[in-house]
Amino acid sequence: MPFRMEHAMETMMFTFHRFAGDKGYLTKKDLRVLMKEEFLGFLENQKDPVSGDKIMKDLDLCQDGRVGFQSFFLLIPGLAIVCSDYFVVHTKQKGRK
Repeated sequence: MPFRMEHAMETMMFTFHRFAGDKGYLTKKDLRVLMKEEFLGFLENQKDPVSGDKIMKDLDLCQDGRVGFQSFFLLIPGLAIVCSDYFVVHTKQKGRK
């Protein structure tokens, strides 16, 4: 049985390849579908309706309309940091009540 972090890495790899398919990269449409299916809670809390476009622009380092696994992998820690910051602020606010 894999350890939790190994399982998390495996999940990220399989998720990327499930949406990228045989072409080996994500298009803007692929990324939008992936975000909608895998990060729905995150997207629902976004105030900016074009945040998906901004994410694609940030990840498309070569500006070729493609997001490879290495770029996709950068998305995960960024989202984790945002979620962690939200959690810390939310937890502190709950403690004050």
